[in-house]
Amino acid sequence: MGDLNRSGAKNEVKGKVKELEGKVRAETGKATGNTTERVEGRVEEAAGKVQKKFGKGERKV
Repeated sequence: MGDLNRSGAKNEVKGKVKELEGKVRAETGKATGNTTERVEGRVEEAAGKVQKKFGKGERKV
């Protein structure tokens, strides 16, 4: 049980970092008018949210 809790916490942290990196990337793309960078940032942000929620689920098991 401890391994899942530890793994879940790691996934939560990694997901939050990925989510924040995606937000920064999307905002940079928006500010520079780079649509590709903006879209890739939003995708990275979404992936981070999924990973963060997965980690929360691991911790609840």
